[in-house]
Amino acid sequence: MNTDTLHRIKKKAAHLIENRLLKTGRVLEVRKWQPSTMIEIDLHLPQTAMEDWKEVPYIKCKVADLTYRDYTPTGWDAETHTCTLFIDAAHQGPGSKWAQQLNTGDSISYLGTNSTRQMPSPTSSVICLGDESSLGHLLAMQQLTMPQTRFTGAVLMGNEHDRGLFKEYLRSPLQPIARNDIYGHHSLTEWLLERSYSLHDTIFYIVGNNTMVVELRKLLRKQGFSRNQIQCQGFWS
Repeated sequence: MNTDTLHRIKKKAAHLIENRLLKTGRVLEVRKWQPSTMIEIDLHLPQTAMEDWKEVPYIKCKVADLTYRDYTPTGWDAETHTCTLFIDAAHQGPGSKWAQQLNTGDSISYLGTNSTRQMPSPTSSVICLGDESSLGHLLAMQQLTMPQTRFTGAVLMGNEHDRGLFKEYLRSPLQPIARNDIYGHHSLTEWLLERSYSLHDTIFYIVGNNTMVVELRKLLRKQGFSRNQIQCQGFWS
């Protein structure tokens, strides 16, 4: 059997399995933060039990043929089965192209939801740090933190207009800060060094590109914070 025939058989089998597993949702509204570097998408997911989301969840969305991307929902309402995705569309990729083409009323397909295994500490101060790719994750952490007075942090946003929209439209103690280096760890390092956090009752959650995550973790360890006080999740290199 030649390679092309084998590839076609595998692809057909994958489609058959995929069609049995896929769930469907509907786009309620799309808001593009001009110049469309951030896209906000409201979804109705009637097949998803959002009351089970005790940890930060993610949705495995189909963005192209046999291609999936994980996005963190935020602002979810278990009663109405609605939530919002924030998608960083400042780079080229199948996820960005998919998000750019979505319109109100469109159907979306997803394989289901799962947990990132991250949840806010029940008692300590919760400090979240991330970049544009982690905005949904950070806002989900905010939603899960009770009381929300324990929650604060910073999010890198390279686009100045996006930083303005964040402050204007989102009710969040997260501070949007300018990205002055490629991966953003220098910018967040400067922000961190201007602040003082307790070594005893503070937990940091660092989410975003791998370089930023690794470098910020090194900084916090040098400052005396333990491994258990630094929770990390890297998204891309």
